[in-house]
Amino acid sequence: MTTNYIESLMQQAEKMKEKFMKGVELALTNPPEVKLGITPHEVVFTENKLRLLHYHPVVEKTKPVPLIMVFALVNRPYILDLKPGKSVVEVLLKKGIDIYLIDWGIPGDEDKNLDLNHYINRYIKKVVEKVKKVSGSDKVSLLGYCMGGTMSAMYTALYPEDVKNLILMTAGIDYNVDGGMLNLWSDKANFDVDKFVDAYGNVPPEFLQTGFLIMKPIQNMVSKYISFYENIENEDFVENFVAMEKWVNDNIPVTGEVFREFIKYCYQENQLVENKLRINGKVVELKKISCPVLNLIAEHDHLVPPASSVVFNDLTSSKDKETIVYPTGHIGLSVSSKSLKDLWPRAADWLLTRSK
Repeated sequence: MTTNYIESLMQQAEKMKEKFMKGVELALTNPPEVKLGITPHEVVFTENKLRLLHYHPVVEKTKPVPLIMVFALVNRPYILDLKPGKSVVEVLLKKGIDIYLIDWGIPGDEDKNLDLNHYINRYIKKVVEKVKKVSGSDKVSLLGYCMGGTMSAMYTALYPEDVKNLILMTAGIDYNVDGGMLNLWSDKANFDVDKFVDAYGNVPPEFLQTGFLIMKPIQNMVSKYISFYENIENEDFVENFVAMEKWVNDNIPVTGEVFREFIKYCYQENQLVENKLRINGKVVELKKISCPVLNLIAEHDHLVPPASSVVFNDLTSSKDKETIVYPTGHIGLSVSSKSLKDLWPRAADWLLTRSK
């Protein structure tokens, strides 16, 4: 082995060491400052931990029917407004849509008894009434993401007179499908939700985070860090990586009672598609949804199997309904460059033609 060859190996090793140390610094010890959820807005309503954000318009005249974004209860909602250039909110604002977003806040132990009735008949209902008052519109459009999509469908079925248009994103509807790891884990034979909630009260964020991570362990705990290492010199890549890591690890608890009901009534008993779900004594009948419906599904969704979402349109009475199965994952539907350049302008145009 020649001296030159050994020196070359040592130089390569030194470069790899420097690159590794830079990666550790950027990912762990001194990550770049990335401000998230910064599209200008004001808080127009609060109740308990909930805040309702109203985004400042960026065009001279917005469409008359406002849009309310309803996110899931298990993560923070700023994934819909992650950062400039990575924001569904930004795309829709530029199209002239008047946007409101529900930030559920962080529930405390005192909130453990909040159930579906509280979230839908109190929180969402109050938000809808506030938005109608502020905007002067007698109807609103709803855009629900994941668990927020399921709740938006429930709300629209209970209050069809309030909703002009309904957009669902990766929303679980039929829970009796194959291919869903969450469906398997939450099966009655595997999970006693009553004992769990009685023991913990609110669902600890660490429990949810660990579950999400081990659904795709190689990708979540190995592959993404290899990709980060390989792109360490790409400032845009690093900034986007850090932004996503901040959101992924910004976990919040879920109120115990709503978790109990979701697991029991949806995952274990599939009551929503069977017209057996009652909220405050009233049956949630999806057939009562007659407004225009846009059903957005992530083809490679590992959290909500496409089969769980695709049935929704056929369960409604709407004559104006469309389904788009997009080649991305659960989170990619809101942050991938392709989705933001292609899917969301299409969704905005769909909404605009129905918001007159």
